[in-house]
Amino acid sequence: MISGCQYDKTLFAQDAMSAAFDPRATGSHLEQAVQEIINWVYGTFGEHVDWMQTLLLASLPLFITTLGLEWQWVRYRSGSRTAAIENGFTPQNILVNMSLGVSFSIVDFLMHLVFVGAIMAFAWDHRVFTIPINAWTLLPIFLLEELTFYVYHRTAHRVRWFWAQHVGHHSGETMNMSTAARQSVLNAVLGVWLFLVPPVFLGIHPGVFGAMLGINLAYQWFVHTEIVSKLHPALEWLFNTPSNHRVHHGRNPQYIDRNFGGVLMIYDHLFSSYEPENERVEYGIPRQIRSNNWFVLNLHEFVDMWRDAIAPGTLTERLKHFWKPPEWEREGHAPVHTWTVERIDTGAEAAPRLESLKSQQNLAFSHS
Repeated sequence: MISGCQYDKTLFAQDAMSAAFDPRATGSHLEQAVQEIINWVYGTFGEHVDWMQTLLLASLPLFITTLGLEWQWVRYRSGSRTAAIENGFTPQNILVNMSLGVSFSIVDFLMHLVFVGAIMAFAWDHRVFTIPINAWTLLPIFLLEELTFYVYHRTAHRVRWFWAQHVGHHSGETMNMSTAARQSVLNAVLGVWLFLVPPVFLGIHPGVFGAMLGINLAYQWFVHTEIVSKLHPALEWLFNTPSNHRVHHGRNPQYIDRNFGGVLMIYDHLFSSYEPENERVEYGIPRQIRSNNWFVLNLHEFVDMWRDAIAPGTLTERLKHFWKPPEWEREGHAPVHTWTVERIDTGAEAAPRLESLKSQQNLAFSHS
C-alpha cells in the first residue's frame, strides 16, 4: 500500500491505528475517545499527519500565555523593566526565538508531508510486532520514547552533522520560555526522523509515538525558565526540571553536554551524563555566534561544517568533520568560521580565567 510517497489512508490512519489499540485491555471508552480524536485529525489535516507538530500547534495558546505570565512575573519580582530585559524579554529576542520556532514547524510539517510520513508508514507496514496501546503498555512506550529522545539528543551534541541542526537552540544567551522555540529548519533535512524509525518498526504506531514526542517537547517549553529555582531533591533526580535544563544550556565547562533528558532524568543517571546546578549558568555555546539573523542562526554551523570538510587534506580526515564531535579539529586545518564567533575556552589553558569567573558566579549565586 506504499506507492511513491503515497500510502493507503484507510490502512494507515484507521485500520492500523485501531489494531494498535486493545479494547479488551483498555476498555471501550478510552479506545473510542482516542479513535474519535484520530479520525477528526485525519479528517481535518488529511492523510499525512505530523502528530508531533499537531500537538505542538494545539499547545501554542498555552505557550504564549505562559510566556506572557513569565514576563510579568519577572517584572513584578524585580520591580523593574531592566530585569526583564536582562532575562531576554526584548522584542528582538522574542521575535528571533519565535521566528526560529515557526519556521521549524512549517518546514518540519512540509517534510513530513513530502516524504517522512511515507517512511513512517512504510516502517509501520513492515513492523515486527503490533504493540497494543493500553494501561500496561503506555508506561513502557513512554520510557522507550524518552530513551529515543535521549539517544537523539546526546547524538545531536556529539556528532557534528546533527549538531548543525541543534546548535541554534543553544546559541541563545538568555533563558526564558521563548528559548524553547529556538529550533532549526534543518531538523528534518538532516535526518532527525531517523531516530523515530526503529520504535515504529518495532511495532509502536507512529501516531502514538509522535504524540508522545509532542508531549515531551511541549513539556520542555516550561523548563526553559529562570523563575523556578531548585525543587525537592527527589524531583530534581527524576525529572527534567528548570534547574536541570538550565545546566543543559550552560557553557560552563562542567555543564557542557549534560542533562539530555526530555521529561525524565533517569537515562542521564544511567549513562553518567547528569549534572546538578551548583553555580550560576552562563548560557550559550563555546564558539558563540554573534548574530540575530535568521539565516545565520539556522545555517552557520552547517556552512562551516561543509567548508571544513572541503578544505585541503586527506579524504578520510575531511570526512571526520561530519561525524566527529563539534569541537574536533583536524590537524593542520584551522576551523572555518564564516560569521564572527567568540571562542570560550573550556580546556586546561582556560583554568585561571575560569576559576576567577567561578568565584564571581558562585558569590552571585549564593546571594540570589
